Amino acid sequence: MRIILATLNARWIHAAFGLRYLYANLGELRDDASILEFTNSERPIDIAEAILAQNPSVVGLGVYIWNASESLEVVRMLRAISPETTIVIGGPEVSHETEQQEICQLAHHVIAGEADTAFAELCRQLGRGETADKFIAAASPSPDELVAPYPYYTDKDIELRVLYVEASRGCPFRCEFCLSSLDRGVRGFETGRFLGELAALYDRGARTFKFVDRTFNLQIDTTTRILQFFLDRDEPTFAHFEMIPDRFPDELRDIVRQFVPGQLQFEVGIQTFNPDVAKRISRRQNYAKIADNLTFLRDETNVHVHADLIAGLPGEDLTSFGAGFDELVALGPQEIQVGILKRLRGTPIIRHDEEFGMVWSAAPPYELLFNGAVDFTDMQRIRRFSRYWDLIANSGNFLETLPRFWLETTPFAGFAAFSDWLWARTSATNKIALRRLVDLVFEYLALTQPADDFAPALLRDYQRGGRTDATPALQPWYIHSDTRPTRGTAAPSRQQRHATVAANAD
Repeated sequence: MRIILATLNARWIHAAFGLRYLYANLGELRDDASILEFTNSERPIDIAEAILAQNPSVVGLGVYIWNASESLEVVRMLRAISPETTIVIGGPEVSHETEQQEICQLAHHVIAGEADTAFAELCRQLGRGETADKFIAAASPSPDELVAPYPYYTDKDIELRVLYVEASRGCPFRCEFCLSSLDRGVRGFETGRFLGELAALYDRGARTFKFVDRTFNLQIDTTTRILQFFLDRDEPTFAHFEMIPDRFPDELRDIVRQFVPGQLQFEVGIQTFNPDVAKRISRRQNYAKIADNLTFLRDETNVHVHADLIAGLPGEDLTSFGAGFDELVALGPQEIQVGILKRLRGTPIIRHDEEFGMVWSAAPPYELLFNGAVDFTDMQRIRRFSRYWDLIANSGNFLETLPRFWLETTPFAGFAAFSDWLWARTSATNKIALRRLVDLVFEYLALTQPADDFAPALLRDYQRGGRTDATPALQPWYIHSDTRPTRGTAAPSRQQRHATVAANAD
């Protein structure tokens, strides 16, 4: 029986973690199985052709929010071209509300939940010619019973792609917008075994590790052991962790201080600074501790902090959201991701629909269109705000210039005004080249500020990455500058960068 495991990644650089778990746990069927990875940019008909070229008996397809529409097209193709091929789908997108989804009706079997071992058992049943249920509710496996997927990262994966790893599964919290709210507790992998697997990856040349744990700093002893592993390596590594923002005890602080720049990235989900909204969505967090911890990370460590806020939470209007954004800017994380609330299948966030007038897009990623506190026009403004913040602030291309957007107002109000102007000026949220973006920033700032006040900083920002020319708008300052930046000019230090942005946040 020939088995093909396939999925569509958002980008080629993302190695499919789930497929490697399925492959690792196939047991005696592994020799007859292969992994095929595609991206959303590929045509469904070409994907179907590549899959069927392997002459599979069974196709297992991983379905996620980012590939749901494309996966449906692939399944339609497979059913039309090769009706004798058994199609099995699984993944978060098809683990809930299956009766409403065409892809679930088209598939021969749907595995809800963690399919690591359930998929293998289904394949054994099919191989024996036995009848199997169409809808299969997979029990969450014990970490001890799972075969690790890490040996199935190829040398090319290690060299060129993001390697996903996990020290635990599950989440103790019940935030209603998140699928992890459906978990029942946290299950940890045995730390000694896991560190051995990390060591094997490291010995093969892996230097970049992205942890998918929902709450990496829940068990501090395990957290510090894993961090110490990275400190002890002879060559520098980079590791990304999702951290609970109000949980940084002294022993965690002590070890985090020891890392040099470029080694650690912490993703901290704040989501809202409004305690009433947080309570409404069952999110528990201590705001005083969050502020203290982010200040510690900013002032005493070299950690790159990626902080998340969500727009559109039930009962939070633009004034409240903007105040939270301003508070976060003042705390100085290197990145702030402004996300739009999504109605992930199965999450309890929909219990607020009637009371708070929540209206959702029916197409993936199921973002909020509007609610009783934020109308559709303002939700669209926030979407553009988020995109432009990525281009200007999160890109790191405008470190010195960024505070000029809110000299006489707050960060949210100031940048929102620029966002509205940029949309009116360009009608575009992507494919804006950096040179053009620099001149657009110049044009906007020159409406309210003397060019001599901001142009030298904007020129330094543009040239920081090694560029030695100037954009058309900056040419006069380039010609007359006595201290032109040269190739290799260093970017400001982390402390300088935070001082520049945070000092102007008030």
